[in-house]
Amino acid sequence: MDIQSFLYPKSEVSYLTISSNMKEAMDKLEASNYTAIPILDDNGLYFGTLSEGDLLWKLKATPGLSFDTMHEIPIVSIKKRMIVECVAINDDLDDMLELAADQNFVPVVDDDRVFLGIIRRKDIIEYYTRNIAD
Repeated sequence: MDIQSFLYPKSEVSYLTISSNMKEAMDKLEASNYTAIPILDDNGLYFGTLSEGDLLWKLKATPGLSFDTMHEIPIVSIKKRMIVECVAINDDLDDMLELAADQNFVPVVDDDRVFLGIIRRKDIIEYYTRNIAD
């Protein structure tokens, strides 16, 4: 078993780019039912993760900000309260499992940090639940 075995590919993952704004982030989170979403730079490199909490804290901390003006706020200006670490596709499975213990998903990148997809903690739990021998 390796990291590739758990990969949920980029083509099936909702993500944002660094040029996205707060309204786009809200819309993508709502449409995907995610609570956090990966951010990629213009070259497809993993940049970070934005959470619902980040958006709520930004809304609370910005006087005059409303749902009507969220499109004016670039996501790169929103403070990320949680650092979501990524794992390289060729890393050891134990490295991914260690990250998955503290994150709902683990972003997966290649050796150049190009985003390949995510590993969802629920998929890991389902796999081990099905395959645990008493």
